[in-house]
Amino acid sequence: MPDWDIDPLGVQRVLGETVDAADDLQEWGTAYQASLRSAAESAGTLDMGGAQRESAAGLVGAALAEFAEKTAADLQYIAARAGASLNGASQATVEYVNGDMAMAEEAQRNALREPDLEELPTGEDGGGN
Repeated sequence: MPDWDIDPLGVQRVLGETVDAADDLQEWGTAYQASLRSAAESAGTLDMGGAQRESAAGLVGAALAEFAEKTAADLQYIAARAGASLNGASQATVEYVNGDMAMAEEAQRNALREPDLEELPTGEDGGGN
């Protein structure tokens, strides 16, 4: 990365604004999950007569559950990609300010790597979602 010429304070300002936007995105994700769950529960079931089913979700609920399952990895990817970009830009700027261009370049290269969704924390163990 020859001839870097960045404004660290400008980067800090943009990163701060981007973190604020990412926080909004996280709030949207939480509301999205709650809305899907509520819609699935509110859709009701079909009464086919006869035996009562244990499931509270009908056809629409099942479709919404399948949709949520199929899109979960995409949402995780968006969050991981955004996090890697923010962290990479921050780390590269720190190294730039410290005068270590090789480490700045390495931080930028690392930020561009595809996120490994298998390594992300899940809501089940208290981290992440």
